[in-house]
Amino acid sequence: MQTPGAATRRLPDISSAAFLVVAFLTGIAGALQTPTLSLFLSTEVHARPFMVGLFFTGSAVIGIAVSQLLAARSDRKGDRRTLIFQCCLLGALASILFAWNRNYFVLLFIGVLLSSFGSTANPQMFALAREHADRTGREAVMFTTIMRAQISLAWVIGPPIAFALALGFGFKVMYACAALAFVCCALIVRFLLPSMQRTAVKTTATLQAPIGHRRDTLLLFIGCTLMWACTGIYLINMPLYLVHELNLPEKLAGQLMGLAAGLEIPVMLIAGYCARRFSKRALMRCAGLSGFLFFVGLLWVDSAIPLLLLQALNAIFIGILAGIGMLYFQDLMPGQAGAATTLFSNSTRVGWILAGSLTGVVAEFWGYHAVFYCTLLMMLGTLYCMWRINDA
Repeated sequence: MQTPGAATRRLPDISSAAFLVVAFLTGIAGALQTPTLSLFLSTEVHARPFMVGLFFTGSAVIGIAVSQLLAARSDRKGDRRTLIFQCCLLGALASILFAWNRNYFVLLFIGVLLSSFGSTANPQMFALAREHADRTGREAVMFTTIMRAQISLAWVIGPPIAFALALGFGFKVMYACAALAFVCCALIVRFLLPSMQRTAVKTTATLQAPIGHRRDTLLLFIGCTLMWACTGIYLINMPLYLVHELNLPEKLAGQLMGLAAGLEIPVMLIAGYCARRFSKRALMRCAGLSGFLFFVGLLWVDSAIPLLLLQALNAIFIGILAGIGMLYFQDLMPGQAGAATTLFSNSTRVGWILAGSLTGVVAEFWGYHAVFYCTLLMMLGTLYCMWRINDA
């Protein structure tokens, strides 16, 4: 005979489904904007390669400041759901500004500030999801992995749609669609995500990893930063590299990114399953090796088919990094889901600082192909960090 508690547990969990939809919509918003941003700045704003790189660097710096401020607040007091709702609305405003404004400095200082709040919704959503999984007794690794797979699913269709909208209907339409995605996300957050009130913590101590894990957390942060920097270089450089040096069609960039995102989904799910049997450090090492081989390949191939085949290595690289990296931070910082998730998110932003700076300078003086040599050095640094982490 089935007990009432068992029957209740089998009822559909609307909140869990809402988390998956929100993850997909935030992924769509990002996938519509990030792959085409360098092309937008180059063609619509008429920025030189150095200014394009500076834009990405400034965006990352502002994003770190915003996310750290919100992360410290969210882990101490308030309702994370309300914060996510507000960030989604500010993200929509940022998309509207990009749709109608073409002044480089207005976009850099105002547009990027609003976008930083919009992008902060993502780590806060994962922090809320971890708390929800812990409260409801769900298996946190697979729940987070499936959520992250929704973002990859969004990136399967997002980049091709972004390039189709931008090239076929203009950037105004593309950014308007991104704004719509943020608004839909805000509505779902407001009415369907769970509310978990937090009381103010009477302490001024900085949220950090336990003493025994600080060294490992620092090594993990450096390794993730270098991996995200390589990914940022790829996203910034590849559309311009294809067009200006390989003379390949612009839409191929969207196809490459969409294919990689599609392959990332099974990689993430497999990695989430393997995390039960193997250490997260071993999986992160696998990601580093795959990334190194991927960027070696980029230096040697110059046609569409080999570039498409290389996306298998790119998918292993990003799939494990995005799916396991955040969980690794959370394991090293127990009880600090917001701070750990934001630290992982900030490794992305610091990586974008490196990516924007290097891509702009190297492309300006030595061309787009030379930029990929920087990624090889970064991947070697990543492998060094991953091999130094103590997994005891």
